[in-house]
Amino acid sequence: MRKLNLIIVILLLAPLASLAQQKPARVYKWVDENGTVHYGDSIPAEYAELPKEVLNDHGVTVQNLEGKKTPEQIEAERLERERMAAAELQRRADQALLATYLSVDEILMHRDRRVELFQAQSRVTELYLRNLERRMQKLRDEASHFQPYSEDPEAPMIPRELAEDIRLTKEIVARHQRNLQKFQANEEQIIARFDGDISRFKVLKGID
Repeated sequence: MRKLNLIIVILLLAPLASLAQQKPARVYKWVDENGTVHYGDSIPAEYAELPKEVLNDHGVTVQNLEGKKTPEQIEAERLERERMAAAELQRRADQALLATYLSVDEILMHRDRRVELFQAQSRVTELYLRNLERRMQKLRDEASHFQPYSEDPEAPMIPRELAEDIRLTKEIVARHQRNLQKFQANEEQIIARFDGDISRFKVLKGID
C-alpha cells in the first residue's frame, strides 16, 4: 500500500517538476508610432517591423531586436562597411610600407630600378620599330611598281607574296607600337605609385 502511495505522489509531482524546468516565456517591449509602450509574450503582426527589447523576469532588457531598416539606414551601413574596409586596406598597406623601407632614399632607389626596366624595354622596342619601318619603306618602294600602288595603269598586279609580306609587316609594326605605348604607360604608373608611397611614408614617419 505504501509503495502504491509513493508511486501516486511521484506521478503527481512529475508534471510540476517539468513545468519548473521549462524556460519562462519571452516578454517583449516595444514602442509604437504614437510613442505608446507595449509589453507582450508575442509581437502582433502590425508591430513586427518595429525595434523591440527582450526582458527577463526582473524586467531588465537582455536583448535588443532591430526593426526593419529604412533605405537610408541600409545605405549608411553599406557606406560604413566600405569605409572600414578601406581603412583596413590602408592599415595593411602602411604596415607593409614601413616593413619594406627604412628611408625615402630606399624608395627612390627601388623606383629608379623599376623605371629603368621599362625604359630598357622601350628602347629595345623603339630600335626594333625603326628597323621595321626601314623594311616597310623598302616593301613600299617595291610595291610602287605594281597595282594598286603604281600610277602606271599598265603596271601588273602586286605579287601575292609581296602583298602578304606588307600585310604581316604592318601587323608587326602595329603590335610593337602597342607594346611601346604599354611600356611608357607602365613607366608613368610606376612613377605615380612610388610618388604616392613616398608621400605616405613621409606622413607615417613625420618627415616634412
